[in-house]
Amino acid sequence: MNRIEWTPKAYRQLRKLRNPQVAEFIFDAVDSLASWPDCQNVKHLTNHEYQYRLRIGRYRVFFNVSEETVTIITVQEVKKRDERTY
Repeated sequence: MNRIEWTPKAYRQLRKLRNPQVAEFIFDAVDSLASWPDCQNVKHLTNHEYQYRLRIGRYRVFFNVSEETVTIITVQEVKKRDERTY
């Protein structure tokens, strides 16, 4: 089982979402990253600040993966998809 960590910035962005059901859905989708690397809707990013992104409807979750003795997935940002997301 992999460990998932949230940065304060990502957690704050998740809490600011107006619809609590969407926030819960995103939180559950991020929990599915615990089965890394067998995850759906994940794309490796090139020339980007973060390594990967998880697509959840109209939202994107950006994260990095650190594979040491235990794989640590650090959630960096939660953003609504628009022309400035990438």
